[in-house]
Amino acid sequence: MLKNPIQLRLEKLEPWQHLTFMVSLCERMYPNYAFFCAETQFTDGQRYRVILDSVWEILTIKSAKINFEGQLEKLEDMVPSENDYDLYAVRPAIDACVALADLLHAMLDRDLMMETVVKLSALSAETVADLESAQTGIEITNENQKENEAVCAEWDTQWEIFRALKEAEGRDIDLIKDLCAELRDEPISNIGIEL
Repeated sequence: MLKNPIQLRLEKLEPWQHLTFMVSLCERMYPNYAFFCAETQFTDGQRYRVILDSVWEILTIKSAKINFEGQLEKLEDMVPSENDYDLYAVRPAIDACVALADLLHAMLDRDLMMETVVKLSALSAETVADLESAQTGIEITNENQKENEAVCAEWDTQWEIFRALKEAEGRDIDLIKDLCAELRDEPISNIGIEL
């Protein structure tokens, strides 16, 4: 697991900030899944979007009620198998599904929140590191990650999201909406896939 000081700082945030951070990372992974679906006709990538939207909704609309167990069941059918595709894009698509499933599990069991926020932070960086390793043949580790521009850019983006959340005084619906809008207005994934 790739580590970064941000992971220690995340522990100091409130649950709403943890959830917003995690859904932001999933939003950044969504283009990876959508791209894979478009390339393979595996399923409609919008199905991921619908589940993602439900998480944003629960964070921004007080009266929103979502059946997260039902969403997890839907997501199970949406996870491709790496064995079925001879295409690198299947790996980031699987990572996107794992991230969203972990987020949903954390929403069902708040005791998983801290563990999950750190896990998603690392998973998003590892998705980037895996692509870099596949392209260069050099494994990205905790020792050499600072030498890789793409991995550093991923950590920088995570720090930006963290800083915006850290500065909030209390649950800030406008901040959550702004983060969501910003990530959707420029839908570029953590590995540079643009919708």
